[in-house]
Amino acid sequence: MPPLLASASPAFAAFIQGLALSLGLIVAIGAQNAFVLRQGLRREHVGSIVLFCAAADAVLMTAGVLGMEQALGARPGLVRALALAGAAFLTVYGLKALRRARHSHALTTTAGESGLGKGAAVAQAAAFTLLNPHVYLDTVLLVGSIGTQQPAQLRGWFIAGASVASLGWFGLLGYGARWLAPWFARPRAWQILDGLVGLTMMVLATLLVLRFLRWT
Repeated sequence: MPPLLASASPAFAAFIQGLALSLGLIVAIGAQNAFVLRQGLRREHVGSIVLFCAAADAVLMTAGVLGMEQALGARPGLVRALALAGAAFLTVYGLKALRRARHSHALTTTAGESGLGKGAAVAQAAAFTLLNPHVYLDTVLLVGSIGTQQPAQLRGWFIAGASVASLGWFGLLGYGARWLAPWFARPRAWQILDGLVGLTMMVLATLLVLRFLRWT
């Protein structure tokens, strides 16, 4: 294999793992996604909202990975424990997504139909993002603990993949809202998405377990 490809493969793998993990966590029915979709349908301050949501995720995920690295330091035992904890969490998350895929549900955007000023819209996006306790579990703890499993030179690629996933998803919701809304209103579409999310989480959990076994 050429040296350039040999060096690029681990980086690409880290990027894809970050991308898949972030998408698996963010692609779910929730108030934040509904708000971004609603603003996209109304074409109100879409760029500002998309950039805020994506930037907030990127900052939290970067803080999680770097913060975990500082906190763990030279504690290989704790790193291995986090790998197993992350695998367990991803397994539970994946099973819940697969369970959701068996039931019908849809994303609606009917709440709050009055227009919003730019500041108010961004403030609401901030509330949906930062006042949700799950965002810290997902971005800081889960993404952070899994990101630290990557070699130090690849963590930037992992963060980049996770950040690109967030930007791409919110951009798709905001700017593709008029095309996506009828599709998202179909329960079957969310069943398919939940199935894909569940399978992705299970694959990532398996990769963490395999990495743990290589350390033992």
